[in-house]
Amino acid sequence: MKLLSIGTETEQVEFKKSTGEIKEAMISIAAILNKHQKGVLYFGVKNDGAVIGQEVTADSLRKVSIAVRNHISPPIYPEISCVNYGKRKVILVKFNGDRCPYLAFNIPRIRVADEDIVMDQPTYDDMLKRRGNVTHSWERRTSEYTIADIDPEALKEYLTKAKDAGRIEFSETDPKTVMDKLELSRGDYLLNAGAALFVDCGINELAMAKFATNEKVTFTDIRRFTGSIMDLKKKAEQYIVDAMDWRVEFGGFSRKEIPEVPVEAIREAIANSFGHKQFDSGQSNEITIFKNRIEIYNPGTFPIGYDPKVFVAGKEKPVRRNPLITRTLYYSKDMESFATGMKRIKEACDEAGCRVEFGHYQNGFTVVFYRKEAGLGADLGNDLGNDLGNDLGNDLGNDLGNDLDLGNDLGSNAIQQKIELICATAHSKKEIADALGYKSTRILSRYMKDMLNDGRLTMTIPQKPNSSQQKYISNSYADQLTN
Repeated sequence: MKLLSIGTETEQVEFKKSTGEIKEAMISIAAILNKHQKGVLYFGVKNDGAVIGQEVTADSLRKVSIAVRNHISPPIYPEISCVNYGKRKVILVKFNGDRCPYLAFNIPRIRVADEDIVMDQPTYDDMLKRRGNVTHSWERRTSEYTIADIDPEALKEYLTKAKDAGRIEFSETDPKTVMDKLELSRGDYLLNAGAALFVDCGINELAMAKFATNEKVTFTDIRRFTGSIMDLKKKAEQYIVDAMDWRVEFGGFSRKEIPEVPVEAIREAIANSFGHKQFDSGQSNEITIFKNRIEIYNPGTFPIGYDPKVFVAGKEKPVRRNPLITRTLYYSKDMESFATGMKRIKEACDEAGCRVEFGHYQNGFTVVFYRKEAGLGADLGNDLGNDLGNDLGNDLGNDLGNDLDLGNDLGSNAIQQKIELICATAHSKKEIADALGYKSTRILSRYMKDMLNDGRLTMTIPQKPNSSQQKYISNSYADQLTN
């Protein structure tokens, strides 16, 4: 039977007969990146372009992904998929990256026709210099977007903020003049920095999700957007603000709503996550909301040789990955340019009594805000207001909150009501703690002991109170139990 042909190999197209040639495939990907910064590779195709196909499973796709992750550096994030040609399946790998030189198995190679040859030392040295030289950085390269592609509302809002902050003095508002003065354009074309800031395009991607517990197991909401930095910053902030718990304090005739995490700290962390992003990594900015914490992830490695603690203490000068973007955000007061962002986040959280942590990984950086455990003390009003569906909880929690015993008693009732609802079906103590957002089961003891004593809660294995299989069910549902 004559085989279907899909063309010939080129400097940007590579064929491999199967994933048995995975090592050779990684070498080709790195070589193509070093020559053209993008390309495609097929598994299941002979060198002459004839499609012979191969078995494609989740494991085979994962094998390719793991090979890319483990053997190509700097990291890339290719699109790996299964494609049908007639009755035959092949694996298609689409890849791109601007952080040359790329190495496969610690060796730099470059594409020449359809061959992958070891890179000579001068070329390697030149690529390294360009990667580290700000004049050749990603944000200073000319993009495919023009002045006409700018979102007029995003630019108008930016200019208003920058002028109100007193950090720009020019009065012009037409996009071309503004981009020239901000050094974000080259002729009629925007630099990558200008496009990222003001164009609704695919340069930026924001992924946001909420999870039912403290683990990435069951999500209750997931969203993904592309757009300008100016637009995505607002979407990220609103998503977090809407997800947070707020408590109400009354003073005289005034009412004050207080978030569990200070909004100014969230705003600073979001702006930093875009300002210091490694845009050519192919990764998205991420907002992840758990029961006990809120995480803001920036796909940009932390400066090599630095510890986040020195920036939290405000004892280090700024290290800017994207000076054009951070400078532009400084003018509008979305960011400060003196390495004070982490320090200001920490100070705002300390003042609000909110714990914050900074984590840096091989390919990214995360700010973690820990949410307050609801139902006790000063948070009583918010719990009762949410649980009972009226403003009585807010009044009791705040007006009577000075009486600690009373506050705690009312808080206990609110938590016990939650436990009863959770235990409409049998749950273990660990499952109950997770549903309430507690790290440990210890805090449940004082609530569940009273509920067991007064018959509101029943053990599923009462003859073995300490059984590892022990679960609890609300008394009104206890008749559902079986022996």
